[in-house]
Amino acid sequence: MEKEKYYITTPIYYPSAEFHIGHCYTTIIADAIARYKRLTGYDVFFQTGTDEHGEKIEKKANEVGVTPKEYVDKIIANAKDLWEHLGISYDYFIRTTDEGHELAVQKIFKKLYDQGDIYKGEYKGLYCIPCESFWTESQLVDGKCPDCGREIKEVSEEAYFFKLSKYQERLEKFYEENPDFILPLSRKNEMLNNFIKPGLEDLCVSRTSFKWGIPVDFDPDHVVYVWIDALTNYITSLGYPNEESELYKKYWPADVHLVGKEIVRFHVIIWPCMLMALNLPLPKQVFGHGWLKLDGGKISKSLGNYKDPREYINAYGVDAVRYYALREVPFGNDGNFSEEALISRTNTDLANTLGNLVNRTINMSHKYFDGIVLNPEVNEDLDTELINSVTKLKDVVEAKMNELKVNEAIDEIMEVLRSCNKYIDDTTPWTLAKDETKKDRLATVLYNLLESIRICTVLLTPFIPTTANNIFDQLNTKETSYESITNFGALELNNKLNEPKILFTRIETK
Repeated sequence: MEKEKYYITTPIYYPSAEFHIGHCYTTIIADAIARYKRLTGYDVFFQTGTDEHGEKIEKKANEVGVTPKEYVDKIIANAKDLWEHLGISYDYFIRTTDEGHELAVQKIFKKLYDQGDIYKGEYKGLYCIPCESFWTESQLVDGKCPDCGREIKEVSEEAYFFKLSKYQERLEKFYEENPDFILPLSRKNEMLNNFIKPGLEDLCVSRTSFKWGIPVDFDPDHVVYVWIDALTNYITSLGYPNEESELYKKYWPADVHLVGKEIVRFHVIIWPCMLMALNLPLPKQVFGHGWLKLDGGKISKSLGNYKDPREYINAYGVDAVRYYALREVPFGNDGNFSEEALISRTNTDLANTLGNLVNRTINMSHKYFDGIVLNPEVNEDLDTELINSVTKLKDVVEAKMNELKVNEAIDEIMEVLRSCNKYIDDTTPWTLAKDETKKDRLATVLYNLLESIRICTVLLTPFIPTTANNIFDQLNTKETSYESITNFGALELNNKLNEPKILFTRIETK
C-alpha cells in the first residue's frame, strides 16, 4: 500500500551572517515533525535551504572584497555543517543560486508577465535594506523599520509589479473556506485586520538598483526581487514549472510551511496570491511559530549577540539542545533561550526523569535477574493505572502533533515517565527483592517499567533520536516501530538487557 505523503518546509534562511540558535529552533521543530511523520508511516519530503540574492548580501560581499556567491558559499557550508551537528534529517536543501531554480524563476516571471499579472511601472517608497522590505509611512515606528528598528531610505526606480490587489477577494474567500490555513488562529486575525482588509497594494517584484539577483531575461536591466525568487522555492525544488515532474505531482501542495511569525504575512498573502495567479493548489497550512529569544531579547545577526550553537552542542550534547529548543517554546508563542535554563531543563527532565529512570530500572534488572526480561504477570491495581496511561500515550501524542503542539506532546511523554518513577517509589522493588515469594511480582514490576520505557522511547525518537537509540541498545530490543506500541507487552521476553550506561550526566553549575 502506498504511503500517504507529507511535505514540510522551513523558510529558506538569508545567509547574511552565520546562523544562530533561532535558525536552529525553526529547523529542529521541522525536523521533529518530519521524523514523527516518518515514524508514523508517512512518505515525508522535508525541505530547507537558503535565500541568497539581494542588495544586503551584495553590499556585505563588497565590504569584504569577495563576490556575493563566494560570500554566501562560505556561510552555507557552515550552515550545512550545523544542521549535521543537530541531526537535521532534511531531504532537500535548496539554494536560490541553484541553476535549476534560477531558470524556473525566470519562466515563472515570464508566465505571469505574459498573462498580465506582472506589469511595468515606477516604484517610489520607503525601503529597509536589512529586511529587504518596502513600507508605507503609516507602518513605520518612530520613522524606522517596524521589523528591525533601523533606518529606512526613500527610493524611486523603474520596476515590475505583481497584481496582488487582483486576488484580494479570492484570498479572503480562501480564508473563510479554510479556517485552519493559518496557525495559530491569532495570526489569521492579524493578517485579515492589519494587512488584507485595509486593501492589498500591488507588489514590487523587480529592482534595477543592484545586480545580485536573477535577471529578468526579457529585460536584463532588472533583477527579480525577493518574492518570486524566494517564495517559489517550495515548488521549483519539486520540478515546477514542469507540472509533470514526479516530485511535483507527488508532494505538492505542501502540508505545512513552518515559518517565524515575522514572515507569516509573506506566506499567507503574497504566496497564495502568486499560486492563484499560476493556477496552482495552495499549501494546506502555514504555521507561524514564535521566536526563541536570547535571555529575553531578540537574537540579532547585526548585533552578533549569540554564540555559535555548536558551542552548546559540544558542551551539553545534541539531544539536550534539541530537547530544550522543542520543549521551551509554547505553541505559537515566544520562548526564551538561556544557558542556565538549558542546564536546568537538561538536569530536571533528561538526567533525572528520563536518565535516572532508565538507569535504575536496567540496573535492578541486572541485579535481580541477571538482565533477563521476564513477565510472570503478577499484576496489581497499581499496574493497571500505569499500563493504561502508557497505552493511551500514543493517541495523546498523535493528537498534539497533529496540531503541531510539539512542546505539549513532549510534556505528555515526560508526564508518563514521571509516573514510572512514582511507580518505582510505590512498588519498592528493593523491598520485593528481599522476599523470595515475591520474585514473580518483582519481575512483573520490572517488566512493566521496561515496557513503559520502550514505548516512551519510541515516541521520543523524533525529538531526541540519539538518546532513543542509546535506550533501545540498552533494552536490546528490535521492537522500535510505531506499530509495536499499539499494545502494551511487545518487549521481547527472555532477552538479556545490555549493560546500563548513563544517558545524561547531571550538569553542575558554579
